[in-house]
Amino acid sequence: MPALQTMKTPADEKYDPRLLSDRVPSVGHLFRDRVAKTPNDKAFMYAVVKDSGDEWVDVTWGEVKETVYGLAAGLISLGVEEEDRCAIASGTRYEWALADLANMCAGAATTTIYPTTIADDVAYIISDSGSVVVFAEDQAQVEKLRSIKDQIPDVKKVVMLDASADGSDEWVINLSDLEALGRDLLSQDDGAVDSRIDNLTPEKLATIIYTSGTTGRPKGVRLRHDAWTYVGAAVDAIDIITPDDLQYLWLPLAHVFGKMFLTLPLQIGFPTAIDGRVDKIVDNVAVVRPTFMGAAPRIFEKAYAKIQMMMESEGGIKLKLFRWAEGVSHQVAELRGQGKEASGLLKLQHGLADKLVVSKIRERFGGRVRFFISGSAALNQDICRWFDAMGMLIAEGYGLTESSAASFVNRLGAYRHGTVGWPLPGTEVKIADDGEILMRSPGIMEGYHNKPDATAEALDDDGWFHTGDIGEIDERGFLRITDRKKDLFKTSNGKYVAPSIIE
Repeated sequence: MPALQTMKTPADEKYDPRLLSDRVPSVGHLFRDRVAKTPNDKAFMYAVVKDSGDEWVDVTWGEVKETVYGLAAGLISLGVEEEDRCAIASGTRYEWALADLANMCAGAATTTIYPTTIADDVAYIISDSGSVVVFAEDQAQVEKLRSIKDQIPDVKKVVMLDASADGSDEWVINLSDLEALGRDLLSQDDGAVDSRIDNLTPEKLATIIYTSGTTGRPKGVRLRHDAWTYVGAAVDAIDIITPDDLQYLWLPLAHVFGKMFLTLPLQIGFPTAIDGRVDKIVDNVAVVRPTFMGAAPRIFEKAYAKIQMMMESEGGIKLKLFRWAEGVSHQVAELRGQGKEASGLLKLQHGLADKLVVSKIRERFGGRVRFFISGSAALNQDICRWFDAMGMLIAEGYGLTESSAASFVNRLGAYRHGTVGWPLPGTEVKIADDGEILMRSPGIMEGYHNKPDATAEALDDDGWFHTGDIGEIDERGFLRITDRKKDLFKTSNGKYVAPSIIE
């Protein structure tokens, strides 16, 4: 069950500031340190698809390092230099994580590409980023790259993540080929990868993530190693996730929200079950039994709608019992949000409602979920409150690609539905005169790749990032997003007004 609210304002939140001040220089250091701390602990779970059904495979941190160092050394043997860009054009899968960690350990920077991106935009992203290697998910992605080969002359090699690669030319190899190249290098110089990690510093480039605008070409957001180590340390500091947790990760890793959830385990040490098949989420969580999961609002909306439809189709006494249990649980959740516990008759009713109905709802999500994290869009508050009543709090958060995803999040011991929570430790926020949310933190981007004018427009001289979102901070320090700045219009007296206010 969600915890009682125990904090009133951000000033009540206690954390160890050394987590932020003493953080390691890079993601490569973070990974190497995690392996050294817990080499035999589970790092990942991934599904092997078989005719008889999916078979989940566990991998320890030590085993991950063995593969990642081989791949990183393979990149070095291909001539990849520090801060060279290596793109990943793939959906979410275990091999995506391996490729990204190999980039980090080789001192390279990851350029993310959605597998659904059309060839013309893929050519632009690879060319604009200057990527020299591309990890391609499967033959379809390889063929897309072949179709634009003349537009991406800097690409030395394409590495296919699926087991087999088309060997019709030397341009395409598979993951095992890359690892074999790395093993040859490591047999001659076993410190090749560690030397690259040792050379990494906080200001070096780690990632370029392209954001799609409403007009024109996408902009490449440059995120340094310092941004990712900050996010890991700041989330660790608020103690929302622990090493005993188990994450289910399905989010697109080409998106900053998903990429963030690959960084957090390096800092905190919890294992991750990784599978990008959206149609398998419900089935998989019942098998994996995670304790938390990040998701976009549409996932919660679909799950809610499916359960409601199922109960409506049952009808009769089952539907009446379900509605009664919902009502009782909503009352308990409301008290919990006020820092109070149910007592007397309500407590007894809730115990019965949980046993007969609510616990069965939680079992559909594996039965162990402590909380969900929702981001990337606003969540319907009726649905948010319903999940809270069912004993699975959805902690809404807020961030942008330009802020490494994590900037605000509701805490388990301090949340307010309809808001995106408090800022993470180390993140400053202020509201401009026109209502725009401004942020400053180590997680803010270095700038837009090859776009100095756009960078100057988004980042002012004092380091404040202008988000383009309109919001307000309430008396307890919770941030509420109200509009996009571009939707505002100026009245005759010079005041900016949001259409939602007029409505």
